Amino acid sequence: MKTKIQFLFLMTFLITSVSNSQIQELRGTWITNIDSYVLFNDRSIAEAMDYLSSIGINTVFVCTWNKGYTLYPSKVMNDRFGIPIWPTFSGRDPLDKVIIEAHRNGIEVIAWFEYGFSPWYAQNPNDSGHIIKKYPHWASLDRTGKFATRESQFPQFIWMSGINPEVQDFMISLFTEVIDKYDIDGVQGDDRLPAMAIEGGYDSITVSIYKAENNGTSPPYDFQNSQWKRWRANKLNQFFKRLYDSVKVRGNYLIVSSTPSVYPWGYDNYLQDSKTWVDSGYCDTFMPQLYRYDFSSYLYELNLALSYVPLSKRQIFFPAALMKIGSWLITPSYLFDVIQANRQRNVKGESWFFYEGLRANNNFLGDTLKSTFYSKKALLPYRNGNIWRPKGIISDDTSSSTVKIGRWTTFPAGGHSSGFSMTNDTSYASIEYFVDVPYDAYYHLYVYIVTNTVNTTRARYTVYHQNDSTIIFVNQMISTNAGWYKLGDFYLTKGRH
Repeated sequence: MKTKIQFLFLMTFLITSVSNSQIQELRGTWITNIDSYVLFNDRSIAEAMDYLSSIGINTVFVCTWNKGYTLYPSKVMNDRFGIPIWPTFSGRDPLDKVIIEAHRNGIEVIAWFEYGFSPWYAQNPNDSGHIIKKYPHWASLDRTGKFATRESQFPQFIWMSGINPEVQDFMISLFTEVIDKYDIDGVQGDDRLPAMAIEGGYDSITVSIYKAENNGTSPPYDFQNSQWKRWRANKLNQFFKRLYDSVKVRGNYLIVSSTPSVYPWGYDNYLQDSKTWVDSGYCDTFMPQLYRYDFSSYLYELNLALSYVPLSKRQIFFPAALMKIGSWLITPSYLFDVIQANRQRNVKGESWFFYEGLRANNNFLGDTLKSTFYSKKALLPYRNGNIWRPKGIISDDTSSSTVKIGRWTTFPAGGHSSGFSMTNDTSYASIEYFVDVPYDAYYHLYVYIVTNTVNTTRARYTVYHQNDSTIIFVNQMISTNAGWYKLGDFYLTKGRH
């Protein structure tokens, strides 16, 4: 049986100038694999991106690294641990689907390495997780030789030593793997990267480095010792600079985002010297976690955070606000107060933790933002008045320019937004799709596949581009090809193709 599927998808990757009068704000949200099922199904990912676009969100921070697992198929993780992806997502690639569906909607995607230098959420003092089990010398230890932790009771986070060169190289390899493998717009570390529990630093590797730099002297027994704190924080600062450079060498357009704990609390508890990161230019967006349960507390943290950011750096400041956690949900009045306080201080945007808060109570908060503060679309401030991710162009069976030859049967559902077409005729049959290309540029070209075990394994697609044509055969039988399937990157000139 031979099939032709309904949609042809064009996704642009270019910069276009727009009016300087258009609103410029970061409007973001985090998408997690905990307390949310968005990433568990490709259809739910598509629906989520459609909704976020409809309410004015222009950036998503998608969880990429959680509890010692990647949420994408990782060669780095497979080579080291034989676990290419979080087992629940085996056989899928949620990150790829988020990128495709977000870019289709003109939303930028930042890969959020949520767990950072924490490889595991331990249930007891002996619960090390698979990473520390294989590399015990990677663990951050306290002065008694136990896992360095911030709390006295389990369950809680355990830590890798962010000062250990092997650990640093491992984390950078994950960041660069994502950048090299995916059409991502940036990466993000949070309150766990770069960070480590202040009780840590007494593992043999860190101690040996300290001794080598301090005339053989051992680290102070007091983990709160100011010189010892500064030395460890400086090592994390150096790591962040190296990470930043590793990202930027792959493309200056790539955003390095940081959403740390508030300063100076983060420095005093997790050695996060975020003031230095801002002052030294180690991040492109600075998004401190102002997670508070009432507006007066939020306002205090907002003013404090701004006091540490020089006026020359205010353009990178976008606070992270708490929208939902557990059963707690922000009130509309608190939400309004947050945005008003931000704008009164010339803060051009914010990001909400997390996505499910926008959808709670039948989308009440998301729809409220859409009808108020986010009623007009906004450009991202750091794109300098340009659109980095224009919405994709879709041509389908309903387009007036589409030409069908031969006998086709149209099914009313199962396609991207409606139905799809199929033929099992042995004689020639084809569908021609056309699109009006707005600019001379390279385009990512996708086709929407509805897979079935009776479909052809060699569906032929011919792409006409720049006085040439390319033929691609696609297996429409295997389930991993379902959804938007990339045919390739093609240079198209302005006009109808």
